[in-house]
Amino acid sequence: MTPTPGAPATPRAFGALAIPGFRAYLATFMLTMMADNIEHVISYWVTFQKFHSPALGGFAVVSHWLPFLLFSVPVGALNDRVDSRRIIQAGALLFVVASAAWGYFFVTDTLRIGYAMAILVVHGCAGVLWITSSQVLLYDIVGAASLPSAVRLTATARYLGVLVGPGVGSLIMLTLGPTRGIFLNTMFYMPLVVWLVGAPYGRRFRAGASPPRRAVRGLADIVQTVREVGRVPILASMMVLAGAASFFVGNSYQAQMPGFAHDLGHGDPGMAYTMLLAADASGALVAGVLLESMGGLLAVRPTSAMALAMAWGGALAAFALMRSYPLAIGFLFVAGFCELSFSSMVQTLVQMNAPEASRGRVLGLYNMAAAGLRTFSGVTVGLAGSLMSVHASLAMAASAMVVVAAALLATQRAWP
Repeated sequence: MTPTPGAPATPRAFGALAIPGFRAYLATFMLTMMADNIEHVISYWVTFQKFHSPALGGFAVVSHWLPFLLFSVPVGALNDRVDSRRIIQAGALLFVVASAAWGYFFVTDTLRIGYAMAILVVHGCAGVLWITSSQVLLYDIVGAASLPSAVRLTATARYLGVLVGPGVGSLIMLTLGPTRGIFLNTMFYMPLVVWLVGAPYGRRFRAGASPPRRAVRGLADIVQTVREVGRVPILASMMVLAGAASFFVGNSYQAQMPGFAHDLGHGDPGMAYTMLLAADASGALVAGVLLESMGGLLAVRPTSAMALAMAWGGALAAFALMRSYPLAIGFLFVAGFCELSFSSMVQTLVQMNAPEASRGRVLGLYNMAAAGLRTFSGVTVGLAGSLMSVHASLAMAASAMVVVAAALLATQRAWP
């Protein structure tokens, strides 16, 4: 049975880990995130060696985020009608299909750009099925009382998966080769599929009567969900905050790290590049551990999320304009710390304030804003950087994020 909702008086450090279902959820989530990144490492390396196509690399980014923009709300609406566990399993099986398809084309040496693009689209669709539905199921597993802890720990696991995945992928590729490695990668998705067969969470296990089911209506769902969210100031402001962070900055600056490393001129550009990426991820990991180990260190409220988002934008703007390598490392560490802190807080507030009858749709809209709008961050940072400089474009994009967060912070006092 799901825990009884209700906020605890004093948050417990790592409180969500006391729930057995969440421990299984967290372990399978991290394995799936790791497998996702292993597939990226192997498939991107092979396609680069075969095609040397920057356009295919750009398509890989678009195909990863565009499904979130197009399908997050419909998938959320599906969660309001169908067992979330089965939708997650469908996403995991699509991941398996994508990895197996890469393996087939590697074995037969018949990979073409068109086939690669099709697999990348399948992979992107798998991601939106998995992420959106996992967020719906998370609330059913932990309830409102442990939700802040669960969201922070899941975000920390995501960063661990992002850090560990490329390293494991490179090791697998070196020891087994890309073909055997990509087939092995299909097995990392299976614990999630198997656990969800009988996991006692979801619509069927909720206490009380289930809300009436609404039909899945595509674009009409998006319009109606936007109207529902607009009537709840906390939800509306968090959606705008997540959307601004995604649209203006997203993770586009990570793709520009080789250029930043070169411009900082600190020794070997390859090592400098690795250290810059590690600083950003390390800041996020420290935030996850620190905020969990010191329960209640940062209260989960809209003003805190807005202030942390401003600090994130400010740290990135400072990094973009920095010419000192040690200071650049420091600002990226701060940016990583603030990014995990505010993004996990935003998701928690959306989860806690989403109406029960349309929780899936609201979380779908959140993912549309927080992930789908990253499709355009390559324009605000990457394309604009080609017209001026990536330093100026990132500084301007991060500054725009600060302005949006500051405007939200200034207007929140008028809320009822």
